[in-house]
Amino acid sequence: MRRTLVGRDGVLDQAWRALRAPGPVLLEGPAGIGKTTLLRELVTEATNADWSVLTCAPTEGEAELPFAALADLLSPLADLVVDLPRPQRVAAEVVLLTRDSDETVDERVVGAATRSLLEMARTAGRPVLIAVDDSPWLDRPSERALRFALRRVGPGLSVLVSCRTDTTSTPPIAPLGLDTGPHQLTRLPLAPLGVGALLHLLRERVGTALGRSLLARIAREADGNPLVAIEVARAVQRLPQPPEPTQDLPVASSMHQLLGEVLAGLPARCREAVRLAALLGVPLLRDLVAAGISPDAFDAAEEAGLLTVGALRVDFAHPVYATAVRAGIPPGVRRGLHRRLAGVVADPDERVRHLALCTTTTDAVVADALAAAAARQHARGAPGAAANLYESAARLTPADDEASRGHRLLAAARCRFGCGDHPGARVAAEAVAADFDGDIRAEALLLRAVVAWSADESGGTAVEAAGRALAATRPDSPLAGRIHAHLALFVDLPDPARAHAEAAIALLTGPGGDRALLAAALLHLFFNEVRAGEPPRVELLDRALGMEGPEPSWLAGTIPAIWWRSIDDPARARQRLGRLLNLATTRGDEPSQYELLKHLGETELLAGRWSTAERHIAAARELGELLGTEATAEIWLAGLLDALRGRLDAAQQVAETGLRLGEQLDDDWCRRIHLQLDAFVALCAGRLADAATGYGRLAAAVDRVGLAEPLAQRFEPDWIEACVGAGDLATARDALGRLAERHRRFPRPWTLLGLARSRALLDSAGGVDPSAALADLAAARAAVPPEVLPLDRARCLLVEGMVHRRSRRKRPAREALTTAAAEFDALGAAMFATRARAEAARLGGRPPAPSDLTATEERVARLAAQGRTSRAIADELFVSPKTVETNLSRVYRKLGISRRAELGAALARVGGSDDRVRPATSTAGARPKARETPDSSTAPRS
Repeated sequence: MRRTLVGRDGVLDQAWRALRAPGPVLLEGPAGIGKTTLLRELVTEATNADWSVLTCAPTEGEAELPFAALADLLSPLADLVVDLPRPQRVAAEVVLLTRDSDETVDERVVGAATRSLLEMARTAGRPVLIAVDDSPWLDRPSERALRFALRRVGPGLSVLVSCRTDTTSTPPIAPLGLDTGPHQLTRLPLAPLGVGALLHLLRERVGTALGRSLLARIAREADGNPLVAIEVARAVQRLPQPPEPTQDLPVASSMHQLLGEVLAGLPARCREAVRLAALLGVPLLRDLVAAGISPDAFDAAEEAGLLTVGALRVDFAHPVYATAVRAGIPPGVRRGLHRRLAGVVADPDERVRHLALCTTTTDAVVADALAAAAARQHARGAPGAAANLYESAARLTPADDEASRGHRLLAAARCRFGCGDHPGARVAAEAVAADFDGDIRAEALLLRAVVAWSADESGGTAVEAAGRALAATRPDSPLAGRIHAHLALFVDLPDPARAHAEAAIALLTGPGGDRALLAAALLHLFFNEVRAGEPPRVELLDRALGMEGPEPSWLAGTIPAIWWRSIDDPARARQRLGRLLNLATTRGDEPSQYELLKHLGETELLAGRWSTAERHIAAARELGELLGTEATAEIWLAGLLDALRGRLDAAQQVAETGLRLGEQLDDDWCRRIHLQLDAFVALCAGRLADAATGYGRLAAAVDRVGLAEPLAQRFEPDWIEACVGAGDLATARDALGRLAERHRRFPRPWTLLGLARSRALLDSAGGVDPSAALADLAAARAAVPPEVLPLDRARCLLVEGMVHRRSRRKRPAREALTTAAAEFDALGAAMFATRARAEAARLGGRPPAPSDLTATEERVARLAAQGRTSRAIADELFVSPKTVETNLSRVYRKLGISRRAELGAALARVGGSDDRVRPATSTAGARPKARETPDSSTAPRS
């Protein structure tokens, strides 16, 4: 049964209702107002209701101990750790101190593990309460992991947090991002208690010996703060006699002064014990005994209500008590106490903390100990704490060991970058580069370049910084090879990028070379040779894939997928991207997840799986908002999807905004993708002259940067269509020559279909008999499986129908246009479907029945519907497999379908389906596709 909280029953009920909703609740107020008491009562309420309760109550002394709070919070879920993916399992075991790992734990993996454990608790069938008392004292790694997890965990968690606030009227920012989640935050500022409630509380806590009138006076002068009232009452009890009504109460200017007076009244031995306990991160009795303090030394402090002594540790009655004790220790005495604790505490990191706090001059031994502790914290997944320790180690490093000081400052800068502090990493890297020379300067400048690239800094900052790094080191060193490998990504132009990749390969090949970076350099060489118009050396790709290991380098991990997408092999691209996305999700690497989702969205757009693409694009946009990125690529992809679905106004707005952004940033890539979108919207809207002009500007932009093969941009067929429609046959023929050269360089399904479609349009418009071009168009469409480039295949039918109509061949025109409309409908390409039907309407007359199959066509169709392969059908009918495919192509058009799996149902609709007919699975293999990454923080552009 719930006990009554003096003066807080109403707020208790309000908080409990909000938690049951479920939703987040924030208890706010000054120190001593009763936040902890209320939070504990709500935790008890949840426990009695059989909730799963996860709590932590950090103190100021624990704020420097990485993952101290998170370990307390997650300890009830320790049994679930075994079910986590391995990287997350290792991270959770390190946090919970059940494992010492030689592996370096990424801080992001800790966040991902926290999220996974909370998800497992959330789905276990019981309500879950996460309660954090005194959130300002959360250690930084715990705070980051909790903030990460709470923003991303599914619905159903109740979160209760208390936070100390000042008396200003402006509400502080809610801790742990509680005010940015999907649920409404309930903020409950605790008001001062009334005199009656305080009087009741004082009677409970200090008794009635002081008399009712004196207690009432204390309650009034405590200004509604329970802790102040209790301490004033205790101060009155220590007086020789109670004060007269005309005398002042012993009310100090601050709680620190009140407690200072209490501490001053303790025996010297007890005062020393209390000070040592306050200086410990976790005041364990074993450490205090090792420092010469016996448990009975605390008797007087325990009697005064300052603390309690348990079986294992000392606990202060309120966090403000420990703070006041520390604040009252003179600096010299404090350093001596830290030195004393450094010599006896069992935990090595706690020992190092005390060493740092008692050392004021350079000391090689202390500096080495701090650097070792920093390495341990970095390995535990606490790069922020490691950065502080590395900086302290550098500060205490003797002046004659400049190299060690530089390496420690560089390590601190890397840790800043590792915990996502890009501004801090940028400042630290620049400071190291300014103060040191040689390889330390080169490493700092390379880090500066990586920070610029990762933070999407404008201009050529990454290239410039990496160039200065190259100048600072020996040109034949492995470090130079690493810098060249990065420049192969940072440089956008294919020829310089290729030169950097070749230099990296030369310097990294051989014993001791960095295999991951060597694999990345090989991929960049392959990639940029293709972009420069060279024949693809697939052996480079295969060599890189054979040596990259289970986790590809971020410098080039997406290049294989970009290549497979560019040659119309969506299955391989999808598989690669999916594997990388799973790795990134397991690690909690959201920047990589963000990039990979965009790649997946683009891959599925080209593969005609637009609903799947839409989900990936939406997920990328949501994650981009969470990360605070510019969102150029995902907005462009969404605009392209809008155009494909016929939402041209929305797509036009995206194109115009993107073009303005490209000009503002002077970003060629941004200009290119939005020029293409703008021209495509004009083409879909029937503004053919505008489309032709736009595609001409795009071609000029591509040529200007030396992209002989812009893998991501397959625009020539649309350019030709726009030029033919606008009557500019000369430009159309030039564009056809350009497309033919891309096909000659390396044939791909999209170039095959695009050439056939374009030649048919040009022949028809130029007065040439289109029969040969139409035959080539049919053959090209038959050569590309239905699941590869479904939109391009349907557009081939649209062109075929248009050309037949212009040649007054009504029946084949209607067949082609009807099938094209059906295929466009299946994709959701509303604008193209409308266009196909409009072309068909211009034919006039009554369309033939869809069941007008010849005897041969019907027999081939029925055998195919039974699951026979083309070879088996050819053998049975004594014809060639090509004849079978030609007949099937005509069947598809007449029945308005696009693949074998639809034959059974289509034949049943037109009558006479025999019982043996069953849908067959297509045996056509997926083919490759062309397009590059939409954005570039972890992958190249084209």
